[in-house]
Amino acid sequence: VQLQAYGGGLVQAGGSLRLSCAASGRTFNYYTMSWFRQAPGKEREFVAAIKWGGGRTVYADSVKGRFTISKDNAKNAVYLQMNSLKPEDTAIYYCAADRTTIIRTTHSAYDYWGQGTQVTVSS
Repeated sequence: VQLQAYGGGLVQAGGSLRLSCAASGRTFNYYTMSWFRQAPGKEREFVAAIKWGGGRTVYADSVKGRFTISKDNAKNAVYLQMNSLKPEDTAIYYCAADRTTIIRTTHSAYDYWGQGTQVTVSS
C-alpha cells in the first residue's frame, strides 16, 4: 500500500483546512486508516482513525469536535477536515495504514506511511 498525503498549508487561527490521503495498492476492509502529526521537537501523536470497512472513527481528545475524519472507498481516499484550527495544531501531518481489525493509536503499530504534509497555523 502506498499513501500520499496532501492539502496542508498556512492558515490563520480559527480557520480550516482539509487534508487528503490517496491510497494505492490493495487495501482491505479490516484496515485502519489514521492521521498522525508531529510538531518540531515532539513525538509523533495520534490524531484520528477510521476503519476502511464500516467507518468506525476514533479521535484524540485534543481534536474532538474540531476535526472530522472521513473516507471514500471508491476513490481509495481518506480525508481530515480540520476546523477551528489553533497554533498548537501546527505540525507535519501523516496518513498511515494499519493491517489489523482493531483501532490502534500507537504510531509504531502502523505498517504504511505517507510522506507528510505541513500544516502551519498562525496566531
